[in-house]
Amino acid sequence: MGTRFTEESQRFRPSSKEDQVVQKAQEHFERTLISIQGQLAGSVAALESSYADSELNYGEIFVRDNVPVMIYLLVQGRFAIVKQFLKVCLDLQSTSVQTRGVFPTSFVEEEGNLVADYGQRSIGRITSVDPSLWWPILCWIYVKRSGDTDFGRSPEVQRGIQLLLDLVLHPSFEGTPVLFVPDCAFMIDRPMDVWGAPLEVEVLLYGALRSCIELMELYQRHDTSALLAERLRLSRKWTHDLRQFLLKHYWVTSKTMQVLRRRPTEQYGDNQHQNEFNVQPQVIPDWLQDWLQDRGGYLIGNIRTGRPDFRFYSLGNSLASMFGLLTAPQQRALFRLVHHNRDHLMAQMPMRICHPPMAGVEWENKTGSDPKNWPWSYHNGGHWPSLLWFFGSSILLHERLHPNADVLLMSEMTTLLDECYWSHLNQLPRQQWAEYFDGPTGTWVGQQSRTFQTWTIVGFLLTHHFLRVNPDDVLMLNLDAGLSR
Repeated sequence: MGTRFTEESQRFRPSSKEDQVVQKAQEHFERTLISIQGQLAGSVAALESSYADSELNYGEIFVRDNVPVMIYLLVQGRFAIVKQFLKVCLDLQSTSVQTRGVFPTSFVEEEGNLVADYGQRSIGRITSVDPSLWWPILCWIYVKRSGDTDFGRSPEVQRGIQLLLDLVLHPSFEGTPVLFVPDCAFMIDRPMDVWGAPLEVEVLLYGALRSCIELMELYQRHDTSALLAERLRLSRKWTHDLRQFLLKHYWVTSKTMQVLRRRPTEQYGDNQHQNEFNVQPQVIPDWLQDWLQDRGGYLIGNIRTGRPDFRFYSLGNSLASMFGLLTAPQQRALFRLVHHNRDHLMAQMPMRICHPPMAGVEWENKTGSDPKNWPWSYHNGGHWPSLLWFFGSSILLHERLHPNADVLLMSEMTTLLDECYWSHLNQLPRQQWAEYFDGPTGTWVGQQSRTFQTWTIVGFLLTHHFLRVNPDDVLMLNLDAGLSR
């Protein structure tokens, strides 16, 4: 277990080399940017790799990896690059029968031609869902920040939105508002038993729908139609139903767990509202008692009939707070839980991607004995520096939107965030900005970790910007906020 944060701990103490580290990180970041069709359009996944395998795709522009890149470019006012990125993604939106409306996982320019990957070249041949959901979110944040309303209401953007909505808002065999996906379909892109309705995908769906609504309303101010009005009505209802579903079935506290343990099972007919997914009390893990404490709360990783996934997923919970899916009191309950479990989630290298990791027979059966996802590594309990800026931004955004709420707790959380920032500053340059870290404390560089990973570098720069340069810039991540002009 990691040592608690103290000023005496070398990893977390302030460094006199802060300016030099930030400057070097900015230089690394500039080197990641590449051109598409003659214009800068995004960053490669990593500058260097310890694996000299020509089949590796770390030299491509990944939509997922470029989320923090685009946010950082927006705070710098470099709108042209973000717009080019959004346009290239839009041009590459799939029009084939089976994947119509899907945005590419990654793309690259080869001999003047754009080559996109929709999953056909990935390990396991799984189509990533999250790039398609991130695109409207980034588009709306860009329009808000830049004031480029012409782009937001352009026919190309509006057509892209409608293609995406056709993909996700349609009748299916699922009687719930969630988006059902296979294993490996988002950031956790190797078998981890996350098929079904994983938290990260559902929270991104919520953020994507809200952003689509904002962009459609922007268009509606200048051109109304019955079809658009009906699509807006359906999108608003779906967004509302999705949020209610997630708060009802995914949000857990010590109180809700005690209620769930005593609910009846094997219900039939119209009285299933007490235990709709027939969850047996035996599946509730013992570690939840200390994990939740008295006032903590979080969104579980998945809900499936009889098989809820109680693992804590850092990115999904951070985004739920950032996007306003969680209420303000629930956000503070999440902060209390992270603070209480900081030895697990932050340890020596913030932040762990999920907890607890699978091990033994469970690891063998549910990951297929995946050698990359062995316990305490990669997506199975590994530590990813790139996740800290998401959680840190949710803290800082909450602090600005609710300045008088639980001042003591928020003071503790900003102190925790500051210590995590110093941890990154003191370690990441020495560890060559590694992709992820292994072990219960996150002390060791990941066994197959790439170095000079772009989202490790830019995640640090975003944390630095929101903490040191202009904390008010975090308000750009508030999906509720309208246009500045």
